[in-house]
Amino acid sequence: MPQRMHLTLAVLDANVAPMSVLLCIGLGYCARHYTAAFGHRFQRIVGTSRGVKPQADGIELFVFDGVRADESLRAAIAACDHLLVSAAPGEAGDPVLGALRTELSTAPLQSIVYLSSLGVYGDHGGAWIDETAETVPAHGRGGARLAAERAWQAFGRERNVPVAVLRLAGIYGPGQNAFVRLLEGRAHRISKPGHVFNRIHVADIAQAIDAAFVRRFDGIVNVTDDWPAPPGDQIAFAASLLGIDPPPELSFAEAERTLSAFVMSFYRGCARVRNDRLKRMLGVALQYPTYREGLVAILRSDDALRRAAARGGAD
Repeated sequence: MPQRMHLTLAVLDANVAPMSVLLCIGLGYCARHYTAAFGHRFQRIVGTSRGVKPQADGIELFVFDGVRADESLRAAIAACDHLLVSAAPGEAGDPVLGALRTELSTAPLQSIVYLSSLGVYGDHGGAWIDETAETVPAHGRGGARLAAERAWQAFGRERNVPVAVLRLAGIYGPGQNAFVRLLEGRAHRISKPGHVFNRIHVADIAQAIDAAFVRRFDGIVNVTDDWPAPPGDQIAFAASLLGIDPPPELSFAEAERTLSAFVMSFYRGCARVRNDRLKRMLGVALQYPTYREGLVAILRSDDALRRAAARGGAD
C-alpha cells in the first residue's frame, strides 16, 4: 500500500467515532475486501451468505437467501449500527427490505451503504455524465438496481439514517480480472467503435465504503476510476503483460450471434462517468486511477500470474 494511504488512514483512524457492529448483507467480493482492509474499525462483524456458510476470518456468518433468515441473524441485526448491503435485487424488489425490514426498523443504525451499479444510467451516447444525469437503465438489472436505490433512500428518510448509494463501475481486483479470463479462455474483444466502459479496483471500492461510513455520507456517489476505455483495450493490455496474444476481435454482429445475452447487455448503454464527487465529497484518493496501474499491481502481487507470464501463459 502506498505510503500516502498509510498516512491518510492514520489521520482518519484518529478522528473516527466508535463503530460497534457492522452487518454485511451479501458477504461477497467487495464486502470481503472491505472487511479485510477496514474491519479493525468494528468490534463485531456479521455477514450473510445465500447457502452454505463460507469461511471468513473474524466474521460471524449466517444464512440469508433473500427470503429466509436464521433467527440468530435477526437477533444480530438488533445490535448493528452500520449496514453494508451488496445483495442484488430480484424481480420482487430488494430482498433485504422485503424480508428484514421489521428488524432493521428497530436496529440502532447510524449509517447505511448500498452498493449499486453504473448500469442505472443507461445509454448517454458516450457523453461525460455525473450523479445528476438522467437514469434510464438499458436492461432489467439496471432497472432493479435503480428501484432498490430508491427503496433504501426512502428507508433512510423514514429512520433518519444516512444512506450512501455507491454506484460501482466494472469491478476487478485479485482473483477477478482480465488475467483470469484470458488464462481460462473466457476473455472476449468485441469491436463496437466508440463504446467505452468505466472500471474500478476493489481496493478503491473498499476505500469508498469506508469513507462513506466514516463521514456518515448521505447521497449518491459514482465509484469509478479516471479513464473510461474500450473494453477490448483492457484485455489487450493484460495479454501483453502475460506475454500472450489477445483473443481475436469479434465484430459486434458476430458477438451478438455467439455470446450470451448477459455479456452483450454491457454493450447496450454507453457513458463516460465522472468521479469528481468520489474525490471531493468522500475524499478518496484512488490507488489505481486506471486499469493499467491496477493490472500491473495485480500481476506483481500474484505468484501464479507471474509464473504464467514467465512462460507466456502456457500451462
